[in-house]
Amino acid sequence: MFGKFQSRADAYAKVGIETSVMTADPHKLILMLFDGALMSIATAGASMDMKDIAAKGEAISKAIEIILNGLRASLDQEAGGELAARLAALYEYMGERLLYANLYNSRPALDEVTGLLNTLREAWAGIAPNAMATEAA
Repeated sequence: MFGKFQSRADAYAKVGIETSVMTADPHKLILMLFDGALMSIATAGASMDMKDIAAKGEAISKAIEIILNGLRASLDQEAGGELAARLAALYEYMGERLLYANLYNSRPALDEVTGLLNTLREAWAGIAPNAMATEAA
């Protein structure tokens, strides 16, 4: 009985996420990438604490995928110039630190990447199009 309920709940959540992605503006999509990476790292940390190696590896792989193939890939190298290049290097570094965390069960490496992502997310949220329009008024 609970299995059916859980699968329905999972399907509902998936539809909610897909709807959010389809209706989000580009700025919101980047925030969603930050949130997804942060959630995956939190899951990896919990899995690390429970000594669930498979779940830890899966969560870290997902975080790396989001950071490298989501956040880094979204950078406009031409328009972004030096800032885009530095962000790309930072995203590469985060990927390396997450690989290290996976290999050596390093909670400090997970925490480091979490801190970096939170800082970038906060800065990105601060430049939301609605926030800039409100400031101009």
